[in-house]
Amino acid sequence: MGIFGNAHTVDPAAWQQEYARLFGQGERVHAAYLLVRDTMLFTDRRLILVDKQGITGKKVEYHSIPYRSITHFAVETAGTFDMDGELKIWISSNPVPVAKTFTKSVDIYEVQAILTQFVTG
Repeated sequence: MGIFGNAHTVDPAAWQQEYARLFGQGERVHAAYLLVRDTMLFTDRRLILVDKQGITGKKVEYHSIPYRSITHFAVETAGTFDMDGELKIWISSNPVPVAKTFTKSVDIYEVQAILTQFVTG
């Protein structure tokens, strides 16, 4: 499953309210990124990918990825000619990574640190 486009940071508290129905008891959003219409939420329990579909975006698919199912991940920093950073996440039993592209305004090292905290923690 590949997800492409440029993501930027959004306030986790705002998305805690926006997506409250998705969370288990006491689950908290630690970081959130907006990708055009889609959203990437790092909670203390899992990674949630919110995929708005169709022209109106009224149809929404929610991907819940428990951190324990992430086998490995990679970050690619922005370069001189490539202005965006990229995050790739491999999920057990799926050879194709989930891919997210981040604008230069997002600290890709911070995203990597968040994943490290939850995947290895």
